[in-house]
Amino acid sequence: MPSPIPRPDDPTTVSPRSQAGAPTVLKIVIAGGFGAGKTTAVGAVSEITPLSTEEYLTAASADVDSLAGIEAKTTTTVAFDFGRLSLPDAPMPLELFLFGTPGQDRFVDLWYDLSRGAVGAVVLVDTRRLESSFTPVSFFEDIGLPFVVAVNQFDGAHRYHPEQVRAALELPAAVPVVICDAREPNQVAGVLLALVDHAVNSAATTNRAGHTPSTTLQDA
Repeated sequence: MPSPIPRPDDPTTVSPRSQAGAPTVLKIVIAGGFGAGKTTAVGAVSEITPLSTEEYLTAASADVDSLAGIEAKTTTTVAFDFGRLSLPDAPMPLELFLFGTPGQDRFVDLWYDLSRGAVGAVVLVDTRRLESSFTPVSFFEDIGLPFVVAVNQFDGAHRYHPEQVRAALELPAAVPVVICDAREPNQVAGVLLALVDHAVNSAATTNRAGHTPSTTLQDA
């Protein structure tokens, strides 16, 4: 995994709004391999019409974008997806800004930009193409961003226990592994709440260990 290009510090983009009782605004990255369901997840849960940068697949990408197991796929994200979800009834009222990444490894440089200022990431996993999950998992481990793994249950795919997926991806015990259907808004929202909880707990653990807290979580 290449090292990120040094860049000036971002302003703190994750903080509660100043008005009393207003929600905490958090940026979340939705990542995963090619065809794992990122665009579907953002679209399912977004309360606004999501921004999508999908383009049709062409013969030019046939040698680099394998469609094995996802032969019906005709489009791919080439920049990012964006959606927004408000959760006023959560234990801590939240407004989540969701950024879906392109899935192919050749877009890793863009993943750095999309991850700047994020509180954490969701890595969507397609068990039919598990090998495509290793790059996003390694990416977030390398940059130190908290993440959860969400196994997207595709129709016709074999069902695995979360601990089987954990073992296959060699994930540490601290990384949550959950099951979801990326087409179902309530399930996607549950995954996002699991990520926020994990990110806050990770920040608290880091603070107790005496490290400098991340600016993305100082106000969460």
